[in-house]
Order: sequence, then structure tokens, then C-alpha cells
Amino acid sequence: MKRAERLHALSEALRRSGRRGCSAEGLAEQFGVSVRTVKRDLDALENAGLPLWSRPGPGGGYGVVPGANLPPITLSPAEATALMAAVAAAPDAPYADLATAGVRKIIDVLDPVTRQRSETLAGRVWVNPADTPSRPIRSALEQALADQRVLRIHYRAGSGEITKRDVEPMLFASTGSTWYLIGWCRLRDAVRWFMVTRIQKASVSTEACSGHTLEQVGAPPPTARSVSQSPVW
Repeated sequence: MKRAERLHALSEALRRSGRRGCSAEGLAEQFGVSVRTVKRDLDALENAGLPLWSRPGPGGGYGVVPGANLPPITLSPAEATALMAAVAAAPDAPYADLATAGVRKIIDVLDPVTRQRSETLAGRVWVNPADTPSRPIRSALEQALADQRVLRIHYRAGSGEITKRDVEPMLFASTGSTWYLIGWCRLRDAVRWFMVTRIQKASVSTEACSGHTLEQVGAPPPTARSVSQSPVW
């Protein structure tokens, strides 16, 4: 990793650490450099205007001063390209349209040189995503989950039979590159997994969900986790 990239990654690690901060030893291990190099990089960040605090002794470390006016978050061309590639390759993911809009906002505020380099690099990354459900269906599913409203769907089973169901949405799950809506099915009076691509129609009712919990879905597989637990956060 080049020093400029490491300085950027180091500043983002400090931002994410919040009030708990990061030890120099932990940062050195994370970035594969010496503690001396980390401390030199921290001095460089502070001289560049990043407001840092330091806490000496056992349990000490470094962090960004709470409430300080921070400079805008910046991205390297590779990081910007990674965001564009991620959203382009997963148009069937929940809230994918919002993710695309969010990434576009980030790209638009990059400095001109970085933006040009990132768009040039992105031109060397191709995707061929699978077909996605219609936008109205996806919007209904997303809104129902976010607002916790009962969802009315027409669902096609593997046999081809189509049933009308009222579903209380509980979560989205992706497994084997397939997205599911998991919810309390009032027709079956139980938790059911609905393959999103098999939902033929969907509308959001005005009725609030009755409060079924994620514990009723059960524990995820050992290899699964919520996106809030992703190691990138």
C-alpha cells in the first residue's frame, strides 16, 4: 500500500473508532507497518489538519476529537471504483437504487482528478448482472420493511401455483446469490422465506405489523451476518 493510500485508510480507521480510539500497535498490525511508521503517519495527519487526540499509557491510543469539524471524506480512485462495481453488480439487492444514487453523490463531490481517474478505472470493470424484479415490486418490499407495514403479495410457488398472501416483513436475506424476503405469513401462520423473483405483485397496506421478532426467524448460519456487522464498518 502506498503511503498516500495508507494515510487515507488510517484516517478512516480513526474516524470509525469513535471515542474508543485505536492503539498504535493495533494500527501497525492492521496496516502491516511498524509502530514507528504509524506514529509518523499520525503526525502527518495531524499536521494536515486532522484533529487528533492521544491517550498515553496502557489502554491508550489515538482518535479523532469528538465534535471537531472534519475535512470531507475522500476516496482513492480504487475505492471509488470498488463502490461503483459493488452497486452495479448487485442491482437486485434491497435499496440498490438508493445505493446507486448515494455512490453517484460521492463520485460527484470528489476532486476532478480523482473523479476522472476513478471513472477511467471503472471503465475497466465490467458486470453482467442477472435480471431483477420490477421496480414497483422492489419498492413495495423495501417500503413495507422500512415502515413495518403489512405487505400484500401474489406469490408463485415452485410448482407454479400462485397464492395471495398478507406478509409481515421481517428481513431481507441473500444466500447463494438469491434474495429472499423473510416474513410472518398470515396464510400459513408461520415464518416463511419468499424468493423475491417469485413475487408477482406486491402492495403496501396501511396496517402496521404486529411485532414479530427476528428471534422467530432463528439464528443465521455461521457464515452469515447482518450488513451492520460487516467487517468494513
